[in-house]
Amino acid sequence: MEIILKQDVKNLGYKDDVVNVRPGFGRNFLIPKGIAIAADATAKKIHAENVKQRAHKEVKIKAEAEKNAAKLGEMIVKVGAKTGENGKIFGSITSVQLTEALRKLGFELDRRNITIENEETVKTTGVYNAKVRLHKEVVASFQFEVVPE
Repeated sequence: MEIILKQDVKNLGYKDDVVNVRPGFGRNFLIPKGIAIAADATAKKIHAENVKQRAHKEVKIKAEAEKNAAKLGEMIVKVGAKTGENGKIFGSITSVQLTEALRKLGFELDRRNITIENEETVKTTGVYNAKVRLHKEVVASFQFEVVPE
């Protein structure tokens, strides 16, 4: 079954992509939840026109994302955490704390777009690496430092 995605779906595609899925997944989950629409002939024509009109806006959005990626790559984001002896953190640092730290620096991001590299859990103070997806074609790497509060 061919569908047009109305929003980003992890491991499936990005907004406005035309993808093939199993009929049950499309009819019973994606379409009723409003995540996708069936890709019949009229929907494809409307989709093509919308993509054509939005093409010049996408160039501007991608350029802004690349500019933000360059800014992020140069800085080290500081994240405060309560620590005990030997620099151990009570709990761990997750994408939620990284999103809050980036929001204070002026970056409005969704926490689902941030991944900590190497799938490690951050439980001690130090410097770590993370990636953030700013645009479907732009992924930025940045460093963050966990400091005691």
